[in-house]
Amino acid sequence: EVQLVESGGELVQPGGSLRLSCAASGFSFADYAMNWIRQSPEKGLEWVSAISWDGTTYYAESMKGRFTISRDNAKSTVYLEMNSLKIEEMAKYYCAGAFPGVWPARTRFEYKYWGPGTQVTVSS
Repeated sequence: EVQLVESGGELVQPGGSLRLSCAASGFSFADYAMNWIRQSPEKGLEWVSAISWDGTTYYAESMKGRFTISRDNAKSTVYLEMNSLKIEEMAKYYCAGAFPGVWPARTRFEYKYWGPGTQVTVSS
């Protein structure tokens, strides 16, 4: 059974930092590009970042310089380090595995596997 389980979401003040994790199982994690996506009522579904099987990274423009995606293939885990968080970045953050050969996968139709998400609340 394929599973993606996100963790690390919590309440943080504006300007603060968080590190999200996504533990994968049930598929060949090292062979898949992984992504972080977020969803909020205000902005809808928004692609955040992607990391290829070999560690190449790609970010949405507004996240460049503040967010860092990384992966540990030995642990089948992908991470998202978020700094200088803004109120408008409060959302549910999901990790997703892209269909093989799709790079970078930036729409919902390009993701083969999804996690249930972790809530990030940015508030003072």
